[in-house]
Amino acid sequence: MFPVIEVDIDTAEMYEQLGTKAKFWYRDPQMGRCLFKRGRENTGENWAEKFACELAAVLGVPHAYYELARCGDDLGVSTPNFVPRRGRLVHGNEVLAVTKEYKQARDARFYQSRAHTITLVLSMLMAAVGSDDWPLQPPDGFLAFPGVTTAADVFVGYLMLDAWIGNQDRHDQNWGVVVELHGLGGEPQMILRLAPSFDHGSSLARNETDESCREMLETRDRGRHISAYVGRARSALYPHGATGKPKALFTLDAFAFARRQLPSAGDAWLRRLESITHERINEMVHMLPDEFVSEIRREFVVEYLKLNRQRLLALREAS
Repeated sequence: MFPVIEVDIDTAEMYEQLGTKAKFWYRDPQMGRCLFKRGRENTGENWAEKFACELAAVLGVPHAYYELARCGDDLGVSTPNFVPRRGRLVHGNEVLAVTKEYKQARDARFYQSRAHTITLVLSMLMAAVGSDDWPLQPPDGFLAFPGVTTAADVFVGYLMLDAWIGNQDRHDQNWGVVVELHGLGGEPQMILRLAPSFDHGSSLARNETDESCREMLETRDRGRHISAYVGRARSALYPHGATGKPKALFTLDAFAFARRQLPSAGDAWLRRLESITHERINEMVHMLPDEFVSEIRREFVVEYLKLNRQRLLALREAS
């Protein structure tokens, strides 16, 4: 069973301004400086964040680590700071702000800028990887494997994870680059790394009630069945060059696009996904404590992941 750690409110050091949830930084004796985030009531943000973390781990996708946590009467998650002491997290909106296309966008809204296109993000990452001055490196600790060697290749894995878990929150402040300074005295060396994937609480249909989960599993109405529902998850990445008010790409389409741009990486990540069995997922989901999820929710999540896995692997047959 995944543990639920206790967080003492008296250890709070600084309240976090970014985002929409109550959160604060504190120091944990084992994990160091951590962020406690309280999940919103009547949502499954806490268990979704934790379970997405575990799924990223079995895939080998670099990710922020999360533990289920309790602070007084509040349930949430705790995540150790992944930014080094002499480092800074630069969010995607800051990374893209150097481009004319993003800078001149007139429709920019909080977390919903239609200038945040899949084409711009991938092209920016690929250009950064090839930079002569400060080449963008993979996240700290990432071990390259055949087909996945660069930071852009790793980001393709983030998009596959999004499609598998139905993460609808890959907006321009939910990915980024870690800038590190190395060396003492003189002029320190600057190293740029892709940040690990983080903030997956808007995944795994976490807002659905147990009643709606049961209905989607049992209904004979094909339009309301879970097999139809899994295809509705949208990323926060938009298509390039669309006119009017385009909708964000479906998570599957965002990954499919990235795979076409970086086919070796896309297929390498699909092989990782293929190796994860239905039985393993079933074992993992039963490690979520009863106070966070019901049995019908566990059944729903297992089926949700199975169907999305099938949809992702089917991309190879269509290409």
